[in-house]
Amino acid sequence: MTVEFLLTSLVVVLLPGTGVIYTLAIGLGRGFKASIAAAFGCTLGIVPAAVASIIGLAALLHTSALAFQVIKFLGVVYLFYMAWKILKDDSVMEVSENNANLSYVRMATTGALLNVLNPKLSLFFLAFLPQFISTGSTHATASLIGLASVFMAMTFGVFVIYGAFASYARDYVIQRPSVMKWIKRCFAGSFGFLGAKLAVSN
Repeated sequence: MTVEFLLTSLVVVLLPGTGVIYTLAIGLGRGFKASIAAAFGCTLGIVPAAVASIIGLAALLHTSALAFQVIKFLGVVYLFYMAWKILKDDSVMEVSENNANLSYVRMATTGALLNVLNPKLSLFFLAFLPQFISTGSTHATASLIGLASVFMAMTFGVFVIYGAFASYARDYVIQRPSVMKWIKRCFAGSFGFLGAKLAVSN
């Protein structure tokens, strides 16, 4: 494992994507503990992509237009669904002092699905991880697993920090319902934009 890998991974993890936006939304609406569940779910959603790249299944998505399009379609639909849900379902980003009835499992599951239904994540791992494996390495599989594990740990840590910052802003938002209304629109618009972006990807 090199410093180059750690720095590159950090940049990739820090970039705003579906996982970051979802974790921020949950942290802002539900609080820090809920954002940890969201971060865990998003991290867990990386596992299928990492496994697929390591055993070569991601190559199928790269060579089979049909396989890629099917998964892409499901991902686009889910992102648009999330955009609609944030706008129409008050329970998604409900900001209140009492969060006793939250389902952390449900939040984690939603976060996981956001990454599982993103075919570009598998292709990313397929292209990203092998760059940091020495040519002729006799333990390539173990090295890939190690790199994927570090990437996931880094993802979880960064997402938890994002969630902490979002939850810190809750007190301000609780006192200003109109602010939350605009924030929900921004998050919904972000999911809609990511869905549209995925829809036109090849």
